[in-house]
Parts: sequence; C-alpha cells; structure tokens
Amino acid sequence: MMTLKNLEKKLQKADARQAGLYLFCNFVSLLLITAYSAMMYSPTVLTVFPEGGDSRKQMTAIFVLALFGCVVFTIYASGLFFRKKARQLGTLMALGISRRRLLPGLLWEVLTLSAVSSLAGIVCGFPFLWILWSSFRLLITDSAQMALRIDLKCLYLSALLFIIVVTCSCFNAWRYLKRTDILEVMQEEHRNEPVREAGAWCGPAGIFLVFAGAILGYEFPGIYQRTFSAYSPAWLESLMYAPVFPGLYMIMLHTVVHGWRFRKKRPYKNLIARSMMKFQGKQTVNNLLVSAALIAGSVFGIFYLPSLSVGRTMEIQSRPYDYYFHYRLDQKLPGEEEISALAGKYGLSLKDFKTIPYISLAMDGITRIEEEDNTFHEERIPFLQEARFLSAGDFTALTGENISVEKGSYMAITNSEETGLYFLNATAEALTNMITFETLPTDFAGYLHYDFLADRTGYYVLNDEDYWDISPGLTPDFMGSAVFFNMDGQDSYEFARDFFSTLISSFGPECETTDFYDRAEKYYAESQGRVYWGDTPKASKISFSKPDDSDFRLHWRYMPRIRILDEVDFSKTFSVFLMMFLFIAIICSLAAMIISYTRCVTIALNNRYVFDDLKRLGAPPAFLLKEIRGQAGPVFKIPASAGMILMYLVYALMMFGNDGKLTESEIAGLAGCLLILVAIALAYYLVYRRTVKSMCGQLEIPAGSFGRRRKG
Repeated sequence: MMTLKNLEKKLQKADARQAGLYLFCNFVSLLLITAYSAMMYSPTVLTVFPEGGDSRKQMTAIFVLALFGCVVFTIYASGLFFRKKARQLGTLMALGISRRRLLPGLLWEVLTLSAVSSLAGIVCGFPFLWILWSSFRLLITDSAQMALRIDLKCLYLSALLFIIVVTCSCFNAWRYLKRTDILEVMQEEHRNEPVREAGAWCGPAGIFLVFAGAILGYEFPGIYQRTFSAYSPAWLESLMYAPVFPGLYMIMLHTVVHGWRFRKKRPYKNLIARSMMKFQGKQTVNNLLVSAALIAGSVFGIFYLPSLSVGRTMEIQSRPYDYYFHYRLDQKLPGEEEISALAGKYGLSLKDFKTIPYISLAMDGITRIEEEDNTFHEERIPFLQEARFLSAGDFTALTGENISVEKGSYMAITNSEETGLYFLNATAEALTNMITFETLPTDFAGYLHYDFLADRTGYYVLNDEDYWDISPGLTPDFMGSAVFFNMDGQDSYEFARDFFSTLISSFGPECETTDFYDRAEKYYAESQGRVYWGDTPKASKISFSKPDDSDFRLHWRYMPRIRILDEVDFSKTFSVFLMMFLFIAIICSLAAMIISYTRCVTIALNNRYVFDDLKRLGAPPAFLLKEIRGQAGPVFKIPASAGMILMYLVYALMMFGNDGKLTESEIAGLAGCLLILVAIALAYYLVYRRTVKSMCGQLEIPAGSFGRRRKG
C-alpha cells in the first residue's frame, strides 16, 4: 500500500540530482569561507600582516567580496532547489494533502539537507586549509614561521553563513507552500525570468561607470584630505567605489540582452542560444556579476606575487656590491681581516672592500598632527626623525660620482626610479647633534641616486665642511660605518649564512630594534610628556633568536644586504605573504568556477525540453553542441574577461598613482601579472570544456565533436 511517506520518498528520489547539487553548493560555500576565515584569523598570518597595514586591509576586503559571493551563491542554490521541488509539492497538493501536513516533513527535509551539508563544509574547511598550506610548504618553501596555527574565532564567520543558509532554506520552504495556485506551483521550474531590455547604450555606459568608479574611489581620499585637512571616513571611501557595481551589472545586462557582436548583417545568427540566455536573464546576470567580482578579487590577490617577486629580483640583480652592512661604532663587528678569514674557510676571497663612515643626526621637518575628530594640521617640529648622513667626499669615493653639495644644504639619496621618496625628509631647515644639541641651519638641495643606499631610514649627504662642523661631540652610538664588498668569483650560500649569523651575534641587545624605532622621535615625545609609541606593547618587536622571520628580515634596523642570501631566501622571507595571497586567489577562483559551472548545469536542466524539441526537429549533434557552447561560453568568458581586465587596469592605475609614473620594475611586474592572467584564463578554459561535456551528458548529446567547429 502506497503511504504518504513512501510517496514522498519516491518523489525525493526523482529529485535526487537536484538535491545533490544543492548539497554540493552549500558544502563548497561553507568549506571555502571556513578555510578563508581560518587563514584570516590565524596567528601565523596576523603576526606577519601588520595591524592597519595595506596587506591586512586587502585580505579583509577580498574576504568580504568572497563572503558576498558565497551568500548570493547559496541563496541562488536554495531557490534553484525549490524550483525543482515545486513539482513534488504540486503533485502532493493535487492529491489533496494539505499544506499543514506537508510543512513539518518539508521543513525537516530542508533543515537536514542544509544543516548537514553546511556542517560538513565547516568541518572539511580545516583539512582543506591544512592540505593547501602543507602543499605550499612541501612544494615551494618552508620555514619555522610557517607553522600553521588556528584560532577558532574564525568559526564565528562560518556560523554566520550557516545561519544564513539554514534560514533561507526554511524561508523558501514556507514561501513555496504558501502558494495557492497548484498549477502555478507545478510549472514553477519552467517559468522564465527575462530581464528588462535596455538599449545598446547600456554596455558602453557600464564600462564608463566601472572606470569612473575605480578612478574616483582611488583618488577620493587624497582629494578629501587636500580639501578638508581631514581623513575621509572609511564608509565614504567605500561609497566612492559604488559606481563600479552598477557599471558591472550594466555590462552583464548588455551581454545577456545584446551580446558584444554586431549582427546587422546576420541578425538571426545564434538566435536560439541568445533567446535562451535572454529568457533566463535575471539569474544569469546575477551569476555573471558575482563571478566577475570573485574573479577580480582572485586576480587582485595573485597580482601580489609577480609584482613583489619581479621588483625584488630586479633590485637584487642591480646591486653594485654582493655584500653591504652598517653598524654603530659602539658595536664590535668583524673587520676585513676577520671576514676574509671566514671566507677562506669556504675557499672564497674578497675584493672591492670599502668602508664609509656616517653620522646620525636629528632632522626637523613638517609633519601631520592628528586630532581626535579625524582632522589634522601640519606643524614643524624640531625633532622629526633620526637620519644617517655621509659627507660628499665619502659619497664620491663610494660611487665614483662627482657631486657638489653647497654649504648649508643637504641632499637625499633615493633609488634611480625614485619610488622611495615617501620615506625621505625634504622639508628640514635644521640638523641637530643629539649629544651637544648644536644645530646646523640647512635647506633641501635635491636628490642623489644610488639604489644600494635607499631604504626606510634614509641616507643623506652633507657638504664636507658642514659634516665635520656638526660631528664633534657625537658619541659612538650616533656614529657608524657602512661596509661594502664583493666576492672574488662564485659566492657561496653557506658562507652567506655563516656571515649573517656572525653579524647578528656581534650586535648587542641595544641594536635589537626595528627600522621604525626612531631615537629623535622618542626624545621629542618624552620632552612633551608623552610615552613614545615605539616603547608601547603595540609596537612591532623583533628578536635575534628568530633571524629568518619576515619581520626580522624586512624591518631590522641593521639588516645587511647579501645578494645570494636574498636570492635564495626570498620565498622564505615572504612565505606567509605569498601563501596568503595565493590562497586568496585559489579560494575566489574556485568559488567563481563553481558558480559558473552550477549556472551552466542549471541552464541545461531548465532548457532540456528545448533541446529535446530540437532533436525531434532533426538538429544534428554538432548544431546542438554549438547551442550549448552559446549558453556556457558567456557564463565563463564574460565575467572572466571583465574581472581580469578591470583589475589589471585598476592595478596599473594604483602603480601609476603611487608616484605619478610607471617605473621599469613596475612595468616588468605588470608583464608578470599579464602572464598570470594567461594562466588563469587557461584554467577557466579547461573548466569550461569540462562543463560543456557535463551539459552534453545531461542532455544526452554526443560530445565527440567537442573542439571542432562547424563550417559555414
């Protein structure tokens, strides 16, 4: 005897494929968000990504984008599931079964499916993260700093998405049962969702809005600061990017309604594929928009890799010396004889050995004083920063460049591309001996170029007479030496490591400081009755016991530059940065691929009757395959093209906006980014091919001719 329970089971079995797709969508969304949030909250990452830094802001911004995409994806999957579930519900209601009787079983089924798939995704998110992280450590680079640590606070975000998934599922169940027209419910799965047609202006206007929003959002903070002498609110900065999203929507809408090919000569070409796309345009446009946003986030994350690695490699290769280090004269470091003896143990010898003295002075200058209401004003203070000064004669001896520095002036040393001007002080009017407090009136006389001496702390050059006039009275801790030498022949990494360890062990604990720690700034803060920020617990700290940590390699005040060490240890030094942004790219790309795949599968299921009719009319497999390509192609190509091109141009704009030009290293980095885009496009193409084959399988169309185009 057929009972209601048995009937429900049979109907559920008939919809097993759609239920499996729904389970898969929930599982993947929760898996990706759990893995991403676990990385984002991991102490391993947070220790390296400074609080308030650009890298952490980028990580958070892309996570918000990924979370938005997964939320939209799961809501869409829920709606799709119930569109197929409608036939089952309509059948049971037609048999006279009341909504009140159907509701408990439906809610229990939906609650079970959504909860189990979501919990499985949360649980599997951690092994997924561990597999990716371990693979990176095994195949690319490894260091003690990369030991993965998990903070379970990440589960708050997973729980939020879990609640959204379950709530939307239960709401959809209640909404579909509430309908009174049984025939309408039964035909729900065949209902089209056409978009309102817009004119041909829609696409070009969308492109204009995208670029206008990107430029406005990027330039707005600077304009706001210059106009109001205040920092713009974060919400207002985000709002300035708002035109990008309607612009993207208009681009996707134009794609669905009109396409991007001129059809005046052949207006009926691909009519079937374009009509199917248009009649289900609402969901298609939404999917294209979400996929484009996720792809943009993925390429923005992965662009960090070539831009960093190419620029770093070019800088290392252009160095005029293999080794450089500097130290205070109150420290006892190995000299030329000791270094030669150490090199001899490895069968090496030195050449071009040079030692250049420098002094550390305080510079006055103009700085921004921030108020509690987020405004600021500029003020000249007498102890703005500590800086190192060379004499003009010593600079000439080092570089071979004859320079002339007028008495009463100073020049700043920057790199040839002048990308480090932000760290240099061009507003000083007085230099101060920090021991005798004697001052030297001065003014800025321009820039000198020598890449090897360009760093965060900064080197400056004084007239020889001024140099010796301000030097008397300085104690050894405010005097120093910079040492340069090359290896005679092939260098040795083992020697470089040994030499690096020897240097570190030669420094006292008073030199265990970052390049942000400034003694002149500390003196001024304490003279004003304030605690210097560098002495607070919030300030970044480094340790001689962890010389391979990225914080130590990047921010130790006396970090040497050793060519072979920097080349070999590059991936270790930036391992956490590289892994995090690579992980971001993987997560966003997977989400976009899965969304595109799911949409194509949905198109195949919803339009099965169209393809069946075409078969009855005698359409050959090659024609049907062409129509399938016409559906799947835009779903993959349009968001991939829009996301990649948009983010590539935005990234180039950001590089140009940093200093008003594109330097040689930035152009090389952009070329590397272009190669990355080619690799990503190839990956999307492979997924597209697999999707088309899957659609052919569902529609029972031979895919043997896939890859061959019909002639004519």
